[in-house]
Amino acid sequence: MNEIKAQARAEAFQRRAEAFAAGQGQAAEILADYLAGQAGTVLSGYMPMRTEIDPLPAMAAHQGPVGVPVIIGKGQPLRFREWSPGCRMIEGTFKAWIPEEGAWVEPEVLIVPMLAWDRRGYRLGYGGGFYDRTLQGLRSQGSVMAVGFAFAAQEVDEVPIDPFDQRLDAVVTERGVTIFA
Repeated sequence: MNEIKAQARAEAFQRRAEAFAAGQGQAAEILADYLAGQAGTVLSGYMPMRTEIDPLPAMAAHQGPVGVPVIIGKGQPLRFREWSPGCRMIEGTFKAWIPEEGAWVEPEVLIVPMLAWDRRGYRLGYGGGFYDRTLQGLRSQGSVMAVGFAFAAQEVDEVPIDPFDQRLDAVVTERGVTIFA
């Protein structure tokens, strides 16, 4: 399975880079509109890296606390530090930007980055398992919504999965919202 996922990741990186070069269209506005019904909840976004689609406008528009993921250590679930536009950022693990200080928050809605997604609601991540562990832990404590954010071009016929892979509740792209039952 590791080789299959590695090949899928290489292909997905290429598709995402091509989509990024073409522009993001109305993706952030569609995401903000979709999340408007979640006002007051704790939202987790992410700081976009390389060719990841940019959720920052939707995060800034959210009416409620917003956190960004902090990698605590290998094999550990993510933690989330409160973020606001203009807060002081520092480089964290894997060169991801994180708030220098702020309260730890527990998200009720997560915007999840990815390399690829399929119509079953599965995503292909970078291989560290951070979001899968995090979603599993949050879901064991109650209801949490995972919203994938990607380019439409990142959709594939079928993402290779392992038993521990967590499904998304929805994916938002520049073409609209796909909700998984």
